[in-house]
Amino acid sequence: MSAARSVRPEGMSAYIAVTAAYWAFMLSDGALRMLVLLHFHTLGFSPVQLAYLFVLYEIAGMVTNLSAGWIAARFGLGATLYAGLGLQVLALLALSQLDPSWAIGLSVAYVMVVQGLSGVAKDLAKMSSKSAVKLLAPSENGGLFRWVAVLTGSKNAVKGVGFLLGAGLLAGVGFDGAVLGMAAVLAVILIAIVLAMPPGLPKGRKGAKFSEVFSKSANVNWLSAARVFLFGARDVWFVVGIPIYFYAVLSDGTPAGDRAAFFLIGTFMAVWIILYGAVQAAAPRILRAAARPESELIGAARHWALALFFVPALLTLAAWFAPETALWFSVTLIVGLLAFGAIFAINSSLHSYLILAFSKAERVTMDVGFYYMANAGGRLIGTLLSGLTYQLGGLPLVLGCASVMVAFSAVFAGRLDANA
Repeated sequence: MSAARSVRPEGMSAYIAVTAAYWAFMLSDGALRMLVLLHFHTLGFSPVQLAYLFVLYEIAGMVTNLSAGWIAARFGLGATLYAGLGLQVLALLALSQLDPSWAIGLSVAYVMVVQGLSGVAKDLAKMSSKSAVKLLAPSENGGLFRWVAVLTGSKNAVKGVGFLLGAGLLAGVGFDGAVLGMAAVLAVILIAIVLAMPPGLPKGRKGAKFSEVFSKSANVNWLSAARVFLFGARDVWFVVGIPIYFYAVLSDGTPAGDRAAFFLIGTFMAVWIILYGAVQAAAPRILRAAARPESELIGAARHWALALFFVPALLTLAAWFAPETALWFSVTLIVGLLAFGAIFAINSSLHSYLILAFSKAERVTMDVGFYYMANAGGRLIGTLLSGLTYQLGGLPLVLGCASVMVAFSAVFAGRLDANA
């Protein structure tokens, strides 16, 4: 191997450390979501109440993303990364203090607040890692798309493992044991990262103004709008509707039946998001991005959104006309949702590349923060609609709502201008 190839690019060690910390965070984030959803469902929470548990998580994500870009620009990416990991440890410890004797209303309020803290933590860590791609990773020969795809794909694969981990921990050691164990492991990782972080992370600049977070780029704004509806279309079925549907189908109401249902639901959600992550990582090869100009990739964002629309639309028809307990419908639903995940991953990967392509290095943390504020807004809308639509109209309404939201995403993606 030549000496040129053996030299690691400047800043790469810091990028690797940031990515490793982000993986650890996302493992805990996926596990925590599954723990909260399944634990409180077994305590008798309704679909709407379950959705409420995640509302403040998404609202906090919107506020955090809007401000995190400025915080990183002002104080540096290291500060936002460490804060994200530390707040997640605090959120896990706080959940261990939940008292089963509390009234449902008090429990809902307490978990909402703690989930809000976790939402702040998640988006501080996410903004740090995504901005590091633009600033630290090699970008020659289509490298930007490739490194973005590797980060987002691996992150979602790790989060998928977290779903399975959360369901397994709930069945094995219970809710309190699970959150305390994850808090201890994440605290050790945080200490190690703080003590051993390599040089290379950009420092803050004192002159950064909060007003700079609002982008003047039409492409950044249209892409952010498309992102709102893309992620709303996923979370409208992902957060509450599908897990609760599968629980109703799989569990017989006994403790043994619950444990089996937890395992199967966690396995499906893990497989779904791992597939999603694998396709995200492969997106540059699938799209042959290295040989295509940016203008063609902008057009691809609209075409792949239109392709995604047909999956929930067809599933809506199947759910409308078929008995929800029919075996063939369950198989169709599983296959359809896996297909949704694969096409959704291409859309998501394209968006993640384009936001960095549209951003300038001097304001990347603020453009990325604004864009992920839109991402959190879409998740918030999807979360609220997930419980509401399932309670009002079951799977047909859930999947029909997803179809409409994908259609809006395609419309906004179509407004992107390659000449801007």
